[in-house]
Amino acid sequence: MRLVLLALVVTACATTSSRPASPAASTSTATTTSAAAPATACPAPGAGTVEMRSYFLVLLHRGPTWTAEKTPETQRLFEGHMANIQAMARTGKLVLAGPFDAPATDKDAIAGLFLFDVSSKEEVETMIARDPAIAAQRLVPEILTWYGPAGLTYPGQLEVLTP
Repeated sequence: MRLVLLALVVTACATTSSRPASPAASTSTATTTSAAAPATACPAPGAGTVEMRSYFLVLLHRGPTWTAEKTPETQRLFEGHMANIQAMARTGKLVLAGPFDAPATDKDAIAGLFLFDVSSKEEVETMIARDPAIAAQRLVPEILTWYGPAGLTYPGQLEVLTP
């Protein structure tokens, strides 16, 4: 599943020889706390260069309290989850978010993702801690450092950032 995710998300730099070390180069990405790497040029076939930089990718796994059953409580958690996504988007720090199409019977499925443009893992942890679905362990986050094209934006983010 992660290979499929990476194949869908990676849009440039088929090789890693020209990219600088990511913040997690010397440590596990699960413990990365350093600032995101600055944007650097990366060759793109037929298109000159693409500016590349580090982001924080959050994979949202179905957690121990996840259930496919629709109840007033699961509806409340979903509404709070969506409200938190909107709040994070308004900050301009959430680059993109969305669910995965997973069978309701798969309790271990990756349910969704967030991509953040922030300087530290701690900032990501603070933002996602406000999510009621995560707080209730309906979703369990896995935070990774991801190296991708600079300048990614969330729909509506430009409206938030421009007066």
